[in-house]
Formats: sequence, structure tokens, C-alpha cells
Amino acid sequence: MKPTKTRVHKLLERGEVLLFPGVYDALGAKIAARVGFELLFISGYSVAATQLGLPDFGYLTQTEMVQVVRRVCRSVRQPIIVDADTGYGNPLNVIRTVNELIDAGAAGMFLEDQVWPKRCGHMRGKKTVPMEEHVQKIRAAVDARRDRDFFIVARTDARQVHGLQEAIRRCKAYKKAGADALFIEAPQSRRELAQIARELEPPLVANMLEGGVTPLQSRDELNELGFHLVVYPLTCLYANARAMTEVLTHLRKTGTTQDILSQLHTFNQFHDLIDLDAHYALDKKYALNKK
Repeated sequence: MKPTKTRVHKLLERGEVLLFPGVYDALGAKIAARVGFELLFISGYSVAATQLGLPDFGYLTQTEMVQVVRRVCRSVRQPIIVDADTGYGNPLNVIRTVNELIDAGAAGMFLEDQVWPKRCGHMRGKKTVPMEEHVQKIRAAVDARRDRDFFIVARTDARQVHGLQEAIRRCKAYKKAGADALFIEAPQSRRELAQIARELEPPLVANMLEGGVTPLQSRDELNELGFHLVVYPLTCLYANARAMTEVLTHLRKTGTTQDILSQLHTFNQFHDLIDLDAHYALDKKYALNKK
């Protein structure tokens, strides 16, 4: 079968580093789109936190994730790559996951080689499945995709469990199985990032997680190293949690928001964000008593 050229491939053809933020709801996707991001990401960590109030510890189900993906993908035109964890089971489950995500409007997936229940890639205590098992999952994902617009990123968490060289070995096998891009989670230094870029075939993903084990690098620094897709999966989640904590603490202590209005969108600014005028126009168009 001829390789599929997806929307993500077309963005990569421009030769620029694709920096894309993680979102977890339709409002966040609209904000990210409005400020100019051309590619978005939905992380399981964020969805577990916002939908369940739980850590990224394998609690989130495929059904819960797909429900969020469907709502978010309908809200913007930008392609969205989805964190599909381990595919939620064996290769047959991966086939179902691919079909569900495509039906929900997703433009791609991250598929990782952790043992289920998985956990955030920067947490301790991870375990990985045998390389050959994940190769079969990648093959199943590629077969399920067929010629549809769906970008498959093979992720390995073997760096923490088995060392960097094993992670690189696994990625080479995942590429051979048909993955469109490769992602070694949680390298521990710039030197390791450089080694990954030297030894693996592009395109490559770098994960910039504030407070994680990988040192933060700028877009230009990662471009110089040889990375092509740079995801900031939790920036929006952490920023929103911090802002809400500060505003609600102030409200609790003072009993008013009068002196912190500059920290909030105004009533009209927020309505502009969610396109209220367009809905007024629709309401008028279909009104029974038009004036």
C-alpha cells in the first residue's frame, strides 16, 4: 500500500518545526487556534485530570477519551493528534482505537509501549511490553488506518526502564513496522536529545513537559538538534490550574473580584471567543417572527 500523506505530513513538508500545545476541551482548542497554532494535541494526562480529577495512572478509558476527542475536534479546523496511551489493549483493541479516533475527527495518535495500566511518562515505576508486542500494535494501527488521513507516532518509554540505547533500538523497529514518526519519552539531557536525533530517522517528536525529567529547550534549539514535532502537552493545564487557584483564593479571602478584573476576560471578550455574534445571526435567520 502506498504511504499515506496526511495533513501532518503536509505541515512538516514546509520544513519548519511544528510546535503544538496540549488541550483538553473545546474552549482550549479555540483559544489555541485563535492565537495561531496549526496543530493541536489532546493528552490523556490532561483529560484524566479534568474529566476525572485523577492522575495519569491508567484510569482513563478509551470511551472517555473518544468522547472528549469528538467534542474538541468538532470545535476547530486544526488537525489534532491524540494521546492513545497503549491502544487500550492488544493489537485488535488498537484497530478499534484507530477507527474510533478517526471517526471522532482525530488527525493522528501517539501509541506507546508501556504495560497497561500505564502512567505518565515522567513518573516513576513505568514498565514496558516486549518490543515485538508493540511492533504488532504499530502494524495493526497502520493496517487499520489504510489510506486515511491519520498520522501514527510510535512512542517508547524504554529510556527510563532499559536505557537510551534500548529505546533507540525499539524506535528503529517501530519505524520499520510503519510508524510515521518516532518519540522517545523522557530523555534526561540535551546530550541524549542530540543522540536520539543522530541515530533515528525523522520526523522526531520532542516532549517539553514543565517540571519533567527532560530539560526544556526552545523551538530553535530543538530545530538545531534535529527535532520536527515539539509538543507542550501540559502547559495549558498547568497555567489554568494556577490561574484558577489564584483567583479563587483571592475571592475566598476578599469576597470580591473587583480588584482583579484585569486578570479576567470581560463579558464581551469571552463572547467574542466563543463566536456569540454568529449564533445571534443564526437565531435571527431561523426566527419565526423576523423583524
